[in-house]
Amino acid sequence: MPRGRVDAQPAYVLHTRPYRETSLLVEAFSRDYGRVALLARGARRPHSTLRGLIMAFQPLELSWSGKGEVLTLMKAEWQGGQPPLSGQTLFCGYYLNELLLRLLPREDAHTQLFMHYRNILRHLGETADRQETAESGLRSFERALLSELGYGLTLDRDHLGQPVAAAARYRYEIERGPVLAGARDAADPSALIGQSLLDMACDNYASPVTRNEAKQLMRRLLAYYLEGAELHSRALFT
Repeated sequence: MPRGRVDAQPAYVLHTRPYRETSLLVEAFSRDYGRVALLARGARRPHSTLRGLIMAFQPLELSWSGKGEVLTLMKAEWQGGQPPLSGQTLFCGYYLNELLLRLLPREDAHTQLFMHYRNILRHLGETADRQETAESGLRSFERALLSELGYGLTLDRDHLGQPVAAAARYRYEIERGPVLAGARDAADPSALIGQSLLDMACDNYASPVTRNEAKQLMRRLLAYYLEGAELHSRALFT
């Protein structure tokens, strides 16, 4: 866990909640220290220098100090350049943040995932409410998150090491990968075509079939790794 003082660390706010009368407890995702818990003392006071800066989906530089589980936020500076999220993309942002809060352990650095998160927020901010583009970004981020946690997906080869055939149907078994579907699996709603797996391996979600099957697959995988915990942000999607 971080010791002493950390200065000007690139970070994003994932969640805040009031603490006592004037302060905030902040969950932040930082580039070099991963997810950290910070106490923003007096941040709710009218004239606090932190007031209005502790906001989600905006690039910040945070400075903190301390040695315990909850560190003291000393300074926050807005970096700019992020288009605001609104409508459906705002709900997507809440979903990303909840995934990170539920799955990322505290103070475990994930620099590449941080960069992926930064890029998808920009992507979402630039897509307005183009649902197809937003969904493609979500699927890409979900894959990156599972990979960072050690649960990377095998998509272009089946569980026997054979290349996935585009026209074949597969069941994706957790911790085994694609398994060629037999005749008795024809009605299995979780089975998907090989082309969808190959498209996912390339982060290509142009096909409506791929988008739909990828969504169902990722939902099932995430439910497994979340151990059944409900994602409240999903209720925001229509």
